[in-house]
Amino acid sequence: MVFADFLRGRRRDLLSAQDLEALEAAVADVRNLPPRKTFISRDQNITMSTYLIEGVMCRYMDDRQGERQLVAVHVAGDFVDLHGYPLGHLDHDLATLTACRVALVPHVALDHIVATRPALTKLLWFSTLLDAAMHREWIFRLGRLDAIARVSHFFCETEAKLRAIGRSDGSHFILPMTQADLGEACGITSVHMNRMLRELKDRNLLAMHRHDVEIRDRKGLARLGEFDPAYLFLDDQN
Repeated sequence: MVFADFLRGRRRDLLSAQDLEALEAAVADVRNLPPRKTFISRDQNITMSTYLIEGVMCRYMDDRQGERQLVAVHVAGDFVDLHGYPLGHLDHDLATLTACRVALVPHVALDHIVATRPALTKLLWFSTLLDAAMHREWIFRLGRLDAIARVSHFFCETEAKLRAIGRSDGSHFILPMTQADLGEACGITSVHMNRMLRELKDRNLLAMHRHDVEIRDRKGLARLGEFDPAYLFLDDQN
């Protein structure tokens, strides 16, 4: 099943068997993508929306010097560019961070869903509103928190998202991102990120070895990062 993780942990019970069948039938192609490749470029016209089956993808923007800022990190179960359906193109780039498996849904198929399946349309809309809620939280994180709090918040958010789809047990998960990637998500350099990871380990809050993340004190990490999961609209807010 392609959409096994779609809205998992977030109102999945509202997705009827008939609507799930319609969503599965809308898939035109399933592709395996290599890691660290731009899949959709800014201003590129798009006629399909991309659903992430497995892997990690990001949305990013470059400044005039070519320095990258991640504006979203996506995991399995995310429709990574559903907002491009009404827009027709993206105002940012979409890239893989790891090897990914994606499903492509033509916009003409989404037209049919919108015209015939109001409940499914509402859930797809809900999916884009989740992205908007996370964007607002990222603005708060980057604008108001210091470096150690930004990093703490990012790990709390990522763990909560992965736990919703069964990729975290609440304290351990795999996050195949480099320190440079993490820095680009948190608005700091890779050197600064290295220092922040050491500080979190020294405080016995979190340890990261290669891609293996261990959260040693989830409540303490959330407190440091001013993390409240309400904006993720999870069925389980704990």
